[in-house]
Amino acid sequence: MDEEYDVIVLGTGLKECILSGLLSVDGLKVLHMDRNDYYGGDSTSLNLNQLWKRFRGEDKPPAHLGSSKDYNVDMVPKFMMANGTLVRTLIHTDVTKYLSFKAVDGSYVFSKGKIHKVPATDMEALKSPLMGLFEKRRARNFFIYIQDYNEADPKTHQGLDLTTMTTRELIAKYGLSDDTVDFIGHALALHRDDRYLNEPAIDTVKRMKLYAESLARFQGGSPYIYPLYGLGELPQGFARLSAVYGGTYMLNKPDCKVEFDMEGKVCGVTSEGETAKCKKVVCDPSYLPNKVRKIGKVARAIAIMSHPIASTNDSHSVQIILPQKQLGRKSDMYVFCCSYTHNVAPKGKFIAFVSTEAETDNPQSELKPGIDLLGQVDELFFDIYDRYEPVNEPSLDNCFVSTSYDATTHFETTVTDVLNMYTLITGKAVDLSVDLSAASAAEEY
Repeated sequence: MDEEYDVIVLGTGLKECILSGLLSVDGLKVLHMDRNDYYGGDSTSLNLNQLWKRFRGEDKPPAHLGSSKDYNVDMVPKFMMANGTLVRTLIHTDVTKYLSFKAVDGSYVFSKGKIHKVPATDMEALKSPLMGLFEKRRARNFFIYIQDYNEADPKTHQGLDLTTMTTRELIAKYGLSDDTVDFIGHALALHRDDRYLNEPAIDTVKRMKLYAESLARFQGGSPYIYPLYGLGELPQGFARLSAVYGGTYMLNKPDCKVEFDMEGKVCGVTSEGETAKCKKVVCDPSYLPNKVRKIGKVARAIAIMSHPIASTNDSHSVQIILPQKQLGRKSDMYVFCCSYTHNVAPKGKFIAFVSTEAETDNPQSELKPGIDLLGQVDELFFDIYDRYEPVNEPSLDNCFVSTSYDATTHFETTVTDVLNMYTLITGKAVDLSVDLSAASAAEEY
């Protein structure tokens, strides 16, 4: 271990693994270590025995739930947008060859106490029970504007400058109601709160276009895809990639201590009495607790069920977004469900997650509106964890710390953090102009 590396990465969470892969492909000499004896860090997948041990102590799971090894329960469950940044990153690095994806059946939104399919096109808007007759026409006109909008072609802008016009102003032009704005902003554009209304409309329009293009890509009921066997496959795919490019992996390395020189710059990492020298360190917040601050708490319920969620057209995999306004909250709630069709549970079993940013001292009760949508559950577990963000100045100490995973059940925020970190570390951007059809080998339907 007494060698010198360009970068030492600590923790094998998804963010760290993507960065390790990208940096290895760039030709940097990377050492990747984890204190755990498994991949994934906070974003690992657990089998049934591991799930039981973590949440119920030592007792064995009941036999009627089936074989432990048939379960792959993600601790940070998130779907991927089919044309989104993560899929582009997977193609850019060729990690797609280690994974198989399957489309997600449904994308829904909670409105006025009911679950509705998210309308993403002008035709779907006309059919949606979310809106009355006149509102449907207004929404249809808005969707047509979004579909036709092309940033490079001013003729499609209809005289509007979306870089200066706010989202609120654009929506007002089409006269859309607050309820319509709610599902467009939170279930289509995937904003986490309502700040976007006062920001330039171009961002929301791009997000809506990404949703619609992703939906069209697989002709399924949602714009999302998800790996067979769950997200635990992702960190391992990037670990393989890193190894192909000469990266070194070491699991089960206790007490990884980051060492600094007299100027406060990182100079190496010590574990079990050996020190590996390096120029930069990339890690999750748990490895450098004095360089991060707490910014919130995620509350999550994990349910094992024997049926799909009601009102989702019997979807075997589905995301339901409960916008904050519908619940009288400050942040959205997310329901994520997948099943044996994605090989994450035995036949006939479904795994559902309800997650949100905790706003009170009783996070379990906050999750009730989402849990109520699930119906009868076989087992229910609660998980609460703190969220951290870095407060250090990487240009001074060469430490690049990721932000904790948020409550969203899609990957867009996660990958934004990774790509920003990559630019900080290398001074350049990842080229994501890839041929998206390269991931189509994974369409096993």
